[in-house]
Amino acid sequence: MDNNREGVQIQQNRRLPLPDFLQSVNLKYVKLGYHYLITHLLTLCLIPLMSVIIIQVSQMNPQDIHQLWLHLKYNLVSVIACSTILVFGSTVYIMTRPRSVYLVDFSCYKPPSNLSVKFTKFVEHSRLKGDFDESSLEFQRKILERSGLGEETYLPEAMHQIPPTPSMASAREEAEQVMYGALDNLFANTKIKPKDIGILVVNCSLFNPTPSLSAMIVNKYKLRGNIRSFNLGGMGCSAGVIAIDLAKDMLQVHRNTYAVVVSTENITQNWYFGNKKSMLIPNCLFRVGGAAVLLSNKGSDRRRAKYKLVHVVRTHKGADDKAFKCVYQEQDDVGKTGVSLSKDLMAIAGGALKTNITTLGPLVLPVSEQLLFFTTLVVKKLFNAKAKPYIPDFKLAFEHFCIHAGGRAVIDELEKNLQLLPMHVEASRMTLHRFGNTSSSSIWYELAYIEAKGRMRKGNRIWQIAFGSGFKCNSAVWQAMKHVRASSKSPWEDCIDRYPVEIVT
Repeated sequence: MDNNREGVQIQQNRRLPLPDFLQSVNLKYVKLGYHYLITHLLTLCLIPLMSVIIIQVSQMNPQDIHQLWLHLKYNLVSVIACSTILVFGSTVYIMTRPRSVYLVDFSCYKPPSNLSVKFTKFVEHSRLKGDFDESSLEFQRKILERSGLGEETYLPEAMHQIPPTPSMASAREEAEQVMYGALDNLFANTKIKPKDIGILVVNCSLFNPTPSLSAMIVNKYKLRGNIRSFNLGGMGCSAGVIAIDLAKDMLQVHRNTYAVVVSTENITQNWYFGNKKSMLIPNCLFRVGGAAVLLSNKGSDRRRAKYKLVHVVRTHKGADDKAFKCVYQEQDDVGKTGVSLSKDLMAIAGGALKTNITTLGPLVLPVSEQLLFFTTLVVKKLFNAKAKPYIPDFKLAFEHFCIHAGGRAVIDELEKNLQLLPMHVEASRMTLHRFGNTSSSSIWYELAYIEAKGRMRKGNRIWQIAFGSGFKCNSAVWQAMKHVRASSKSPWEDCIDRYPVEIVT
């Protein structure tokens, strides 16, 4: 008897979740129906209106239609006035509209295999250098294990030496290998001659020699004398989007030309040899990497271009003292220089993200999502201040997400806050695992991953989002012009079949 009761109870327990499941399914389809209704509202309203007009016209007498035609035929003044307004308006629109900016192709640098560094090698070399106490060595080992990095990331040649050789010459050598490696491949894949480049923008936060990195590129490739060149320094991991924005603005001014953006970071002279924990974290996360991007405002490049730039949204929180100092280059108590990361970093990044998407949302979200967000905002302001704000569903606006691979915590936080699925952050996690934090170029390794997987389809929308010192949160939105395949010598070319891999927690 007791067994029967237990069986009945088990059956009842199994049935309990069913109504909740049905309710969630119903809500899902209600939301889909709502989005469809709002998105096609204009069409749904125009259909009855057009039906009424057609019915009215069909009921008119032939004599009335003839009189209407004669009125239009002989009213010459109205026809000329309307034609003039139409021509003038069209001319003004064509002359003042922003020029389209196309991404013809991009290339990411892949270092040679002899520069890869396993965790055991990293810790052993740190011990042999003699600069770190046991507490710092153990701290770095734990950070590596939890970082999300794999065993194949790269450090520059100078950091493989015992003792390390962080000289100016070594730093220049690292910069040359990365920048020239990416540019050589870019020029080979696009068949563009260096002399055709009219605009050059280079960004590197921590290494700014004289002559500049941009001047090094001009000298190497013998670029033309009237090139508009820019060198951005100290702008952190989000400087890649800033460089794209600058190149875009320049392409609005200078017609029929190409712009090259080079995004990189330099590790050689910026390794921290002290024992302050907050300054040791960059040693564990940052790795060698760089990317070169070819942009064009030529209409003739539309067909061969991979992507079209749709929006760039930049957010700067530097007016706030905590945000300004959360990523800060300084000297420790014994005079050793490094970059310190504040414990408030994730909270500040979250605030910057909120500000950025508040601006970006109306530009990219469907009207249905904007209405929901606005309605909940009004309700929160007027009736219930404790009500949770509605988080827009950015999955309705983008097919692909390239979140800066700054660290595991950054990716986790954005996945949670934006309510993304694991597939949406796969490119970011795998880039962090394979190449580490390559600073401003990480979003390009992520885009290369999506291409290598064959997931990019014509019309797909991509959201690149990056965070950087200052504190800044910057977004770039692209749209695929065609089904995109990975270019020759992609950084994922020899390993894409192994990915995605399981990240050990």
